[in-house]
Amino acid sequence: MKYLIASDIHGSALFCRKLLDRFETEGADTLLLLGDVLYHGPRNDLPEGYAPKEVIAMLNPMKDKIVCVRGNCEAEVDQMVLEFDVTTEHKTLTLNGMTILLTHGHHVNIDNPPAEAVDIVLSGHTHVPLNAEKNGIRFLNPGSTTIPKNGSPHSYMVLDGDSFVWKDLDGVPYSV
Repeated sequence: MKYLIASDIHGSALFCRKLLDRFETEGADTLLLLGDVLYHGPRNDLPEGYAPKEVIAMLNPMKDKIVCVRGNCEAEVDQMVLEFDVTTEHKTLTLNGMTILLTHGHHVNIDNPPAEAVDIVLSGHTHVPLNAEKNGIRFLNPGSTTIPKNGSPHSYMVLDGDSFVWKDLDGVPYSV
């Protein structure tokens, strides 16, 4: 199984389309979304290509290929229009012998690690790519698809086997 991992689309149809193009090009089987799918939030400027209704129309047909967790910008109304779960705070997956916690990152993160035993925490929220280890847990962040910060690119990650690779939206790998 090949996974494409992304976070913080924030309602941008422009960057959602680029992400879904990468999903197809990568030949990914599952899209792991780490929250903040439709709304840009009060701390962010309106993102380029902001069109949440178009994002809904792009993602709903893929509902069987999406695993998503709730971000700090998700609301009850988002679940009313999306056909995949966006209300669960975190999900735990066992992939390739690794226990992986999916979370947005606004509650559980490198400074506030999970109470449960996991090998990897996948989170977004900061809009900055991360690859760090603390107390035996690897913390990974794909950065933001739409509103990257700290000079990082519009990005996502790929998990193929037990290898994580960060890529910009042109598909070019980069180091974190």
